[in-house]
Amino acid sequence: MQLKKASVLVIDDDPDVLTAVRLLLRPQVKEIVVDKNPENIPSLLKQHSFDVILLDMNFASSINTGNEGIFWLKEIKRLKSSAAVIMITAYGDIDLAIRSLKEGAYDFVVKPWHNEKLLNTLQEAVSGQVKGATQSAAPDKNAGFGMELLGESEAMQDIFYKIKKVAPTDANILILGENGTGKELIAKALHQHSLRASQPFIKVDVGALTESLFESELFGHKKGAFTDAREERAGRFEAANKGTIFLDEIGNISLQQQAKLLSVLQNRQVIRVGSNEPINVDVRLLCATNVSLADLASDARFRKDLIYRINTVEIVVPPLRKRGNDVILLARHYIKVYSEKYLKPQLDLTSRAIEKLKSYPFPGNVRELQYAIERAVIMADDHALDAKDIIFSPIESAPEISTQTTATNLEELEKATIIRVLEKHNGVMTKAAKELGITRTALYRRLGKYEL
Repeated sequence: MQLKKASVLVIDDDPDVLTAVRLLLRPQVKEIVVDKNPENIPSLLKQHSFDVILLDMNFASSINTGNEGIFWLKEIKRLKSSAAVIMITAYGDIDLAIRSLKEGAYDFVVKPWHNEKLLNTLQEAVSGQVKGATQSAAPDKNAGFGMELLGESEAMQDIFYKIKKVAPTDANILILGENGTGKELIAKALHQHSLRASQPFIKVDVGALTESLFESELFGHKKGAFTDAREERAGRFEAANKGTIFLDEIGNISLQQQAKLLSVLQNRQVIRVGSNEPINVDVRLLCATNVSLADLASDARFRKDLIYRINTVEIVVPPLRKRGNDVILLARHYIKVYSEKYLKPQLDLTSRAIEKLKSYPFPGNVRELQYAIERAVIMADDHALDAKDIIFSPIESAPEISTQTTATNLEELEKATIIRVLEKHNGVMTKAAKELGITRTALYRRLGKYEL
């Protein structure tokens, strides 16, 4: 069916949305009916036969949890309407919108939307086209994400679908996950599927930047601004202008660095070190950290206003041990890669090797699996990898010595000292570590040890 022959119902309690959609669709469809009260849905379905229903997920008369939209979606299905339901959602409700797909929604659109994108979604709905991401048996579950970003588990399929939906927007994304889970691959996929794909993708490991280098590296500097500033230099934000900037290990920056970053994100301007002239920047911001959101939100470690700024949409990458058979899928991928690299015949896994891989918890996640397979391929003498050929990293499996001792008065004294010094320096890790006479990394280990 062509969109011109379609009958469309729009339910949203925002009159501005209803007006905008009516003006957009009136010349594009056969019939458009709008209503701001979802309670009228049953009677509207009795009076009309709709091809598509655009349904908001939140209504001001309720508690704005997104469950209102899920409730009315179920009601539409209960009333046996044949209409394709497209949910209207805000950035913050992406997870609920994905849940709506499992409840029978055809698709969802994120507001503010691009008119062309909305029209294409409506056309697909009335044409009966089924998206690969909603098919129960898609021929290629990883299509479009490159060979490195693989996964058939439900958790990874949810991530792939979320990437497809949020990548075309300019929403700021916070990617959470343990070390080695592939957070950078997620960031690259978001950029490659965005409207900025032809523009720069700039990665910065902000957790590794010292206080003195942070501003210069991110915001640039003027010639002579400091001792080694021999020439004028643009920062990473300027380099990423019109494109995407990916700030890795964002959870490890100090409160002082956070304040400077927040100012840039709020004003969309950078000021080079040694200059007073603001420079406008237009970037899409992606951030990643291995720190949990609960720990990140601690007042002693991270500003909550910055969390809200960087976390319009959150993507949590599961550890490899929670991805089921993905471990074998990835192992075979790396076997192929390293067999070609080291000019080995195509290898396979024995049943014992598969069992060993499935039973191992992979504390180093995909990165550890990759290195284990590379070593096994290099050392292999046969045409198959057996359990004995797969050796896991002792670096990942060995516990830290500092965690093996039992609690003592000396440890309590160390814990109290760390708390006192952190409070003295308002949570600035670099200054606290300097006063304690240890590195910042060592201080983070102690924070983890004492669950601070």
